[in-house]
Amino acid sequence: MRIAFLTAPEGVEQVELTDPWQAAVDAGHKPVLVSTQSGEVQAFHHLDKADTFPVHEVVGETSADSYGGLVLPGGVANPDFLRMDDTAVAFVRDFFEQGRPVAAICHAPWTLVEADVVRGRVLTSWPSLRTDIRNAGGTWIDEQVTVCDHGPNKLVTSRKPDDLKAFCETYPDVFAGEAG
Repeated sequence: MRIAFLTAPEGVEQVELTDPWQAAVDAGHKPVLVSTQSGEVQAFHHLDKADTFPVHEVVGETSADSYGGLVLPGGVANPDFLRMDDTAVAFVRDFFEQGRPVAAICHAPWTLVEADVVRGRVLTSWPSLRTDIRNAGGTWIDEQVTVCDHGPNKLVTSRKPDDLKAFCETYPDVFAGEAG
């Protein structure tokens, strides 16, 4: 299955991109780096610049129906940039409307809030998003990884880089189950 990894051109937390990417590869999926601009994305190790990664597809030139699922890596700046881009927000919303699985870690649920897709769902995130999620109609819980099947698709969320092992063990299986 092709899995879109949506990031802004700058600000993605590198480990929240690379570990889930490898988990997709290990599960036999084909990860595709999608961004709001062509070229490369600049990853970070918290506040320090890290590696760059080539963009495979531009969000405005592809669609949710080209993928079996969507992964939203975190980083503080990454989802903040994405939620200000109408095309990126519409891309995320389309996964929910089409019933395709979505996984988000750390600050990434900010983009979900902007896409207005958390209402009635149970999810986790970096703790500072708790009020945003509740104000958007979601239920925030403090767990390593959460799988919510409220609505037409499954949503896998996780809190932080320390939870990556649980996140990476969970989301590929959920995605594979949704494809079957």
